[in-house]
Amino acid sequence: MNLSDFDYDLPSEYIAQTPAEPRDSSRLMLLNRADQTIETQRRFRDIIDLINPGDVLVLNTTRVIPARLPAFKNDTGGVSEVLLLRQLTPTRWQALVRGRNIKTGSVLGFPNTTITATVTEELDGAERILEFSEPPADSLSKIGEMPLPPYIHERATDPERYQTVYSRQQGSAAAPTAGLHFTPDLLIALRDKGVHFANVTLHIGLDTFQPVKVDDITEHKIHSERAELTTQDAEIINRAKLAGGRIIAVGTTSARTLETAALVSAGGDPSNPTQALDLCPWRPVAAFHADTRIFIYPGYTWRAVDAMITNFHLPKSTLLMMISSLAGREFVLSAYERAKTEGFRFFSFGDSMFIV
Repeated sequence: MNLSDFDYDLPSEYIAQTPAEPRDSSRLMLLNRADQTIETQRRFRDIIDLINPGDVLVLNTTRVIPARLPAFKNDTGGVSEVLLLRQLTPTRWQALVRGRNIKTGSVLGFPNTTITATVTEELDGAERILEFSEPPADSLSKIGEMPLPPYIHERATDPERYQTVYSRQQGSAAAPTAGLHFTPDLLIALRDKGVHFANVTLHIGLDTFQPVKVDDITEHKIHSERAELTTQDAEIINRAKLAGGRIIAVGTTSARTLETAALVSAGGDPSNPTQALDLCPWRPVAAFHADTRIFIYPGYTWRAVDAMITNFHLPKSTLLMMISSLAGREFVLSAYERAKTEGFRFFSFGDSMFIV
C-alpha cells in the first residue's frame, strides 16, 4: 500500500491544544465493524455501557518522564535541546538532539546543573547516544520539561494531565493518550460492573516522532520499543478470552504489546515480527519482556485484540495504518471525515474512538 492511501486534510483548528475537563467528558465516536455504522453522540464516560462484564481492558502503565531538556554546547554556548528516548544504562541514553554540529565527542551542558552529556555515537538523523556525567534520572524533575507533541502549542500547566491516572512505570517520551480519558471513578465503575483489567508496559520512544518517509509502507523500518507483559496479566487475558470475553486494547501501544505477546506464544521473535504472518488467526498471549518491532498495517491478521479504544491520529502515521488494519482503511477515513464535520478534536488531547 502507498503512503498517500493514509493521507487526509486536517486544518489546524481541529487539533486539540488542551485536554477536556473532566477527563471523561471528551467525546466518543463508536465504530461498529460488523454493521459498518458510526455513532457520534456519546461522551467518553458512556463507554461503561459499551463494555461487558467479562471483557478485559488492557492498560499501558508507562509514565512519561520530563524528557525534554534545554541544553547548550559546552565549548561555544550554542543552543541545543535533548529529547530523551530510551535509557540504556543509568548514564547512557538514546536521544534526539537538536542544534548545529552536534557530533561524536560534542559535550552538552544543561542550565542550573553541573551535569554534562557527551555524544558517543551518531545514529540516523538527529538521533544520538549520550553518556551523562552522572545518572540524570534523579534530576529530570529540575532540568526537564514534559515532552508535549510539537502540534501542541500550549504549555503544560499541570503535567499530570499528560499522564494517565494509572501510570506507574517511568520511561516514556510520550503518553499513551488513549488512556487519558479515564478517571479513577470510571475505572472503579467498570470494575464494579465485572470488567477485568490487565496491564502491559510499553515505553513509547523514537517512532512516535518519526514520519514515514517511503511511498511503499511495507518498506518502512519501524523502530523498536521496550515492552512487557507479565505472566499474571497474560493469564488474566487468556482466561477471559476462553470464557468469551473481549480483549480491549486501550491504545495502540497496548495493541502492539498484545499482538507481540501472541507472536511470542507461537515461538516467534519480536525483533523479527514478519514471522507473525505465519500464525493462525487466534493465539493465546505469552508473557515477555523484550524489544518489539511489530508493524501493523492493512493485511495483518489480528490475533489477540478484539476491540480498541484510541484517539484520532496524524495523517500518514503508523498509528493510522494500525487502526486501518483493524477497522478497514476506507471505513476509518470516512469516520475521520465525519469527525471533522461534527467538530471532534484530534490528536493527543483530542476526543476518542471505540472500535468494536
